[in-house]
Amino acid sequence: MHKYLFFLKCSSVVIKVAAWIFLFFGLVGSISLFSGKLPDNPRWMGFLTLAFYLFIFFFFFLVAKMADILSGIIKTERKD
Repeated sequence: MHKYLFFLKCSSVVIKVAAWIFLFFGLVGSISLFSGKLPDNPRWMGFLTLAFYLFIFFFFFLVAKMADILSGIIKTERKD
């Protein structure tokens, strides 16, 4: 398991960056829907868009947090 420690740390960082990018796109899309800049879509679609991107953000962030916890467990096991 020690050989996967670097992979877990790197993948955790990449997944966290992806989560923040999804959140940014969700906020930008929701704000544009709330403000009415997209005339073909109703404003309530902004709530659905925001909810969907928040779900994706929290899912990715949870996966990254589990990878951090797993790498911490492997690191403490390594010291023993």
